Amino acid sequence: MRLTRLETFHTEFVCFVRATAEDGVIGWGQCATYNADITAAVFHRQIAPWALGQDCRDIDALVARIERAEHKFPGSYRNRAMAGLDTALWDMAGRRAGRPVAALIGGSPGPVRAYASSMRRDLTPEVEAERLKRICAEQGFTAAKFRIGAEMGEDRDQWEGRTEAIIPAVTAALPGIDTLVDANSGFSVSRAIAVGRMLEDHGVSHYEEPVPWWDLSATRDVADALQIDVTGGEQDVDLGVFKRMIETRAVDVVQPDVLYLGGLSKTLRVARLAAAEGMPVTPHAANLGLVTMVTMHLLRALPNAGKYLEFSIEGADYYPWQQDLFRGSPFAVNDGTLSVSDAPGWGIEIAPEWLDRAEHRVSEEGAQDGGAYARLYHGVLEAGL
Repeated sequence: MRLTRLETFHTEFVCFVRATAEDGVIGWGQCATYNADITAAVFHRQIAPWALGQDCRDIDALVARIERAEHKFPGSYRNRAMAGLDTALWDMAGRRAGRPVAALIGGSPGPVRAYASSMRRDLTPEVEAERLKRICAEQGFTAAKFRIGAEMGEDRDQWEGRTEAIIPAVTAALPGIDTLVDANSGFSVSRAIAVGRMLEDHGVSHYEEPVPWWDLSATRDVADALQIDVTGGEQDVDLGVFKRMIETRAVDVVQPDVLYLGGLSKTLRVARLAAAEGMPVTPHAANLGLVTMVTMHLLRALPNAGKYLEFSIEGADYYPWQQDLFRGSPFAVNDGTLSVSDAPGWGIEIAPEWLDRAEHRVSEEGAQDGGAYARLYHGVLEAGL
């Protein structure tokens, strides 16, 4: 079944992809958020030329084909763009089969436990503690995450003393609630270990990105020194890095982001690597775009799924661009859980009003060539060389 048409609909922050096959079946996917206008350009230059005209039913093979073709561009933007194709093709596969994606990958519809994920560092410890207490009570969350340190802070706090103040404030406000923290690569090894011991003393169970995310040796030093689960992986896009991270036990819980990494297919590969080492997977899903729905389907299928889904509690004041993306209310919270429905594909529809406002671009089979290098390498691939 050939893929005949690929469309993007984008703003600066969000880029949706619509894929159409020769039988007329469509699928919706999304590239990773932020600088989505740039990612859309990458999509049409470096993803679409290799995908159009190809069999869209073997998603793993098509992703691998594009990775070979674009081997000189292994980094973030290629993977962010690839995620749009991959997730659209999984949605298409589910629509064609009349089944949710979760069922296609060994899972089933049903509930997913979530944790209330705060993205804020601009709130005082007291305000954040009261906010999380209220939200957990109102929506039934049994777990919540808050922020410590400063993002990429090099041991500087958001303001002096905030980390030491917010840990006891939030944990005291949430008795019986599992608590998690995210340091966003904010600390040196020594500072991370000292903060980690404070977290342990206050019953926090999850310590995310305590040191610069790319330094696996430093991350392992922190993990080895502490009993708390040290977690990471959201920024990584290289399967070789994930393999080293997992095999060296640099983290206790691996956290790929489905859209940063390049889609569901690559995330399933990471999950299998983690399963082989007995390691759980708790993906990063920090906004209410398609990444959260894809992650819900993933968690319903993984034998080594982590304890919960990340669910952002931030609204229009923090993420104005994530408003009104979808028809209906696909992310309704019920007693701290969200549900994967039995609807085909992702079970989600993009709001037509949002699409009407977005910039639209089309690549079609036979209507674009991708440049001289693409034409040459197409010939190499087709010859099997």
